[in-house]
Amino acid sequence: MPGQAMLDQLILLVASLAANFLSALSGGGAGLIQFPILIFLGLPFGVALATHKLASVALGLGATLRHIRTSHIERRFSLVILGAGLPGVVLGALVILHVPERAATLALGALTLGLGVYSVFKPRLGMEHAPRHQHGRGLWIGMAGLFGIGFLNGSITSGTGLFLTLWLIRWFGLDYTRAVAYTLILCGLVWNGTGAAVLGVIGTVAWSWMPALLVGSIVGGYLGSHFAIMKGNLWIKRTFETVTILIGLKLIFG
Repeated sequence: MPGQAMLDQLILLVASLAANFLSALSGGGAGLIQFPILIFLGLPFGVALATHKLASVALGLGATLRHIRTSHIERRFSLVILGAGLPGVVLGALVILHVPERAATLALGALTLGLGVYSVFKPRLGMEHAPRHQHGRGLWIGMAGLFGIGFLNGSITSGTGLFLTLWLIRWFGLDYTRAVAYTLILCGLVWNGTGAAVLGVIGTVAWSWMPALLVGSIVGGYLGSHFAIMKGNLWIKRTFETVTILIGLKLIFG
């Protein structure tokens, strides 16, 4: 029915715009709104997952268009994030269909909730840019963490960008503004693009739903990134804490 199809596209556009605006502002979490909407509108889990992953690439594109002009993205550190995280993304995307969905969701919910609570009780966390663990043993531990987060990114639908944001802050000493920029550009664009490619090969994408999702992702990603850059670290920190706690509670209690 044309009227119903148009309504579905409008719902997708609004949900995608809101989800990706919040994600660009906090450093992750677009799946909190976008992925459940896809299932609610009738997509099977596997199809919704592949479709959401592909649409998430547009979030990275929209954020990149805004961050690339003002963020201090270092080439070497970007290669570290990509080199350590991408193998985990591929592995996670390959094994997701073999993992019990409810168990994985509960575990992710508990971890995500913990991120928000941890940040709340660390008032200076991410307020200053003090890079560390860029060489030697500290770098290898950091890369192991990036691989694990990449695995989650490839396999779990929502919130994993938040893990990367906090790991960049807690272990590597970035402030919130820089950490979110790395997350949105490298995780949003490259990690999600890789996961989408793998899921697109082994799964199915709802291509007719993509136009509204792509527009919402690009516009929401750009506007959220603009707002984050204008408001600075404290505003991003508070948004990060709110989004992580809400995502954690939703994943745990459904």
